[in-house]
Amino acid sequence: MKVGVMALTVLKNLVKGPATIRYPYQPAKVTPVTRGHLVINIDDCIFCGLCRMHCPADAIEVSKPDRTWRLNQFQCVICGCCVSYCPKDCLSIEQTYLPPSTSATYLTLTGPEPDRKEEGQE
Repeated sequence: MKVGVMALTVLKNLVKGPATIRYPYQPAKVTPVTRGHLVINIDDCIFCGLCRMHCPADAIEVSKPDRTWRLNQFQCVICGCCVSYCPKDCLSIEQTYLPPSTSATYLTLTGPEPDRKEEGQE
C-alpha cells in the first residue's frame, strides 16, 4: 500500500468516527437472528443430560441425582445445539444480551423434587 493511499485512509477514519457502537453505553441492534443468551425453564427439565452431551463448548453441567443444571455463561457460545436437542423444549435463546463481564459467571439452578405417586394409585 502506498503512503498516500494509507494517509488518505487514516484521514477518512479520523473524520468518519468509530466503526463500532459503544456497547453497553449504546444498546446493540436486535434482529430476528440475534442470539443473546440461553434461558432454561427448570420446572420442565427432566435432567436427561442431552443438552450437556451436545454442547460443543462443554459449558453445561447436569446432575440428575442432585437435580441441578449449571451453565458457564462465559464459555457458552450461544450456538443453539442444546436447544435443538432438548426433548422437553425447556431451553430457549432470548434475544437480549447479558451485561458485560470480565470473569466467568455461572447460572446454577435446582429443579423441583419429582412428584411421587402413592403406591396403589395410577
